[in-house]
Amino acid sequence: QVQLAESGGGLVQPGGSLRLSCAASGGSFTFNSMGWYRQAPGRQRELVAASTLEGRTNYAESVKGGFAVSRNYAENTVYLQMNSLRPEDTAVYYCYGQIGSWSGIYYNTNDYWGLGTQVTVSS
Repeated sequence: QVQLAESGGGLVQPGGSLRLSCAASGGSFTFNSMGWYRQAPGRQRELVAASTLEGRTNYAESVKGGFAVSRNYAENTVYLQMNSLRPEDTAVYYCYGQIGSWSGIYYNTNDYWGLGTQVTVSS
């Protein structure tokens, strides 16, 4: 059973930094993609940053230049370094991973989510 677990959230002042970590457990597998989503009160969950096996990264426009996603493939962990945090970055941050597999000519994907970690940016 694949599980993702986040850590590293907390309360920081504007301009501060946090580093989120996510560790996968539950078997031997390789994620096609790992990354982070976030959801603020009253808003939809949105992609923050993601990293693929090919080394490609995607970032939300609102966090480019301030956030950085990195990944340890051997340990199935993903990190999110958050610098220059703003109050609008306040949200629950969720770790995300996608595993793909072939079944004949069909390629199937399964998405996995962590339970989330709270990040609050406030004075």
